[in-house]
Amino acid sequence: MNEGRSSNGPTHRSWLERLSHVLLGEPKDREQLIDLLRDAQQRRLLDSDALAMIEGVLQVSEMQVRDIMVPRAQIVVIEHDTSLQDILPIITESEHSRFPVIVESRDEVIGILLAKDLLGYFVPGRHSTFNVRDILRPAAFIPEGKRLNVLLKEFRANRNHMAIVVDEYGGVAGLVTIEDVLEQIVGEIEDEHDIDEESFIKKHSESNYTVKALTPIEDFNSYFDSDFSDAEFDTIGGLVVHGFGRVPRRGESIAIGRFRFKVLHADNRRVHLLQVSMVAREDASESREDESALAREYESEASSTASEAEHYSEQK
Repeated sequence: MNEGRSSNGPTHRSWLERLSHVLLGEPKDREQLIDLLRDAQQRRLLDSDALAMIEGVLQVSEMQVRDIMVPRAQIVVIEHDTSLQDILPIITESEHSRFPVIVESRDEVIGILLAKDLLGYFVPGRHSTFNVRDILRPAAFIPEGKRLNVLLKEFRANRNHMAIVVDEYGGVAGLVTIEDVLEQIVGEIEDEHDIDEESFIKKHSESNYTVKALTPIEDFNSYFDSDFSDAEFDTIGGLVVHGFGRVPRRGESIAIGRFRFKVLHADNRRVHLLQVSMVAREDASESREDESALAREYESEASSTASEAEHYSEQK
């Protein structure tokens, strides 16, 4: 009996094969496969998280490194002759764990510095022997056009977590990490900046906060005793995007009123997470005046728009 079954093929088919047979037959292309999976999710055969991950896997195979890399201008680098005392502020301010080390320009990357490799130099007697070249890890260089699924395999095989992206002329175009790739599959990976779903603002110190871009301006004003107008924007993210005049990229910052906003997470459509810091105390009064003026400007624009709409309605 068992041998007879074996000769006719496998007894148990995968859930995908069973779904394909029952719902659509064999999917003819990727779009049909995605439709099949979405239908399975609607029938509660898959949960929404599983569906999102499967779609992410399919999407990764079509994306290239240039689609997700950190641009050249936003890479935090360390020069090869930087002293240990000067490296520490760079690490603490950027809050990264890996840094490309350069010689004279960003096109001359000679290796990757891991922050944890500096710990040994805080042992008494070793501080004076520090030379960053002694602890560099080899840098991996990849082309902009490499597909993300191929890159992920290489990261796993070579046990790398970071790669330097080069353009067709050999110049450094950007940087990509294994986390950047995985986030395309599983969604945003939480780190020390992330905030609980129930809250919008996380305090790190008296002058440093992490704020969700979807924080209502009314809540922001209440927390920070500010007076930004919510006549034109509902969220603090909308205020920041308006300040830039475009959707900013990760790492960009802007001063608005008595606050400096730095983009921690963003995609090509919207901002997700912001670092908020306070301006210097001596500039606080001037900044508060600017903040009030900005609020009046937004209210004026909103009033003007409303007047124009009313005038147009009367003409009709």
